[in-house]
Amino acid sequence: MKYKTIFFDLDGTITDSAPGIMNSIKYALEKNHLPMLSEEQLRSFIGPPLRGQFCKVCGLADEESARMVEDYREYYRDKGIFGNNVYDGVIEMLEKLRKKGFRLAIATSKPEMFAKQIADYSKYFDFIGGACMNESRTDKYEVIEYVIESCNITDRNEVVMVGDRSHDMIGAKKAGLHSIGVLYGYGSKEELEQSGAEMLVEVPEQIVSLMEV
Repeated sequence: MKYKTIFFDLDGTITDSAPGIMNSIKYALEKNHLPMLSEEQLRSFIGPPLRGQFCKVCGLADEESARMVEDYREYYRDKGIFGNNVYDGVIEMLEKLRKKGFRLAIATSKPEMFAKQIADYSKYFDFIGGACMNESRTDKYEVIEYVIESCNITDRNEVVMVGDRSHDMIGAKKAGLHSIGVLYGYGSKEELEQSGAEMLVEVPEQIVSLMEV
């Protein structure tokens, strides 16, 4: 298969954003006098839409979860957003893909406003698409469809989605895209395989190799 366009997830694929996200979750929990979560539970918030994750992990009602998201963002927009680093090898990978003529875009469940602040790599990405602040577009499939439309994609067989969690793979499959799961992010090999990842890579450089096949 000859791909022309590559969609990338952000958290866990381009950047290691765990510190900023986890500290923002802690802030929201403390502000609402809720029990502190384990590190494993905190890490489960990296990737999926926050509102649903607060419901799932903390057992909150939807309205309570919405308030938690607002408190999370209160901390994240000023402090948490800076708690991330680009994974080793990612910039080199993006540079090689651009030189080879691939069109690159970001499709993330993170609010688009925050994604654009973090991924200030306009020379690499043709488009950065994310969720809406009002929660009207948070599901990964919805974000992927939004990016497809924004990039005027007509042949979905020429597009591959790269991500580290199950919702990236599930969203790609639902949208009719091919998928690559990265093992250096936050999802396990089992999670990615069970959610339908067509290919797996251990390091960013291997993405370039797959595109050359």
